[in-house]
Amino acid sequence: MVKAVVCGVDEAGRGPLAGPVYAAAVILDPARQIRGLADSKVLTPERREVLAERIKQRSIAFAISSASVEEIDRLNIFQASMLAMKRAVEALGVPPEEAWIDGNQCPRELPCLARAFVDGDARFKPISAASILAKTARDAEMRALHERYPGYGFDQHKGYATPEHLEALGRAGPCEIHRRSFYPIGVFYERDLFSDRWAGLPEALRIRGYRKLILRGARRRPRN
Repeated sequence: MVKAVVCGVDEAGRGPLAGPVYAAAVILDPARQIRGLADSKVLTPERREVLAERIKQRSIAFAISSASVEEIDRLNIFQASMLAMKRAVEALGVPPEEAWIDGNQCPRELPCLARAFVDGDARFKPISAASILAKTARDAEMRALHERYPGYGFDQHKGYATPEHLEALGRAGPCEIHRRSFYPIGVFYERDLFSDRWAGLPEALRIRGYRKLILRGARRRPRN
């Protein structure tokens, strides 16, 4: 019985407040084993980088795609993630017969059959490989964006809502790669919450006021 050509698919960057969302699709080569494949979240950054190079060298095919901040704000983060995964599958140089997707839903209109697997990045090696490529590609992009927007620490937190990132937002407000559709960023564009005089407040008061606002909003709103 001939096995189907399967590509693993996963995304990286659904939760951050800034930057694009990335996705990867990978067709592994059964004849070229890659030891240590696992969910990218449980690997150290150094180990992810080593494995990413091996995946690129030993896989039959791989592709990495993304959806922009503008697409995230226009479509919502879930639909933008689906779009990035669809782009990755379509960009493969070898057409897959099946796509194994991490999660509980599949992108629409894929050029092949698709199956979704909850915790697939920890259960199936093709999806683990895709998670590693998506994560390392996005991390590299956030390090590059740090050079353009050095005041936020994107090279360290990669856009996630860490205390350091929230403090930078309270101090300086968002930049153009922040996701306006996410509550901690959107409040800056609601005129009743942040007036023009906010920028003129002492830095400590700006940061304190922003923290209080975010804590109050977190109790009222679901997370993106």
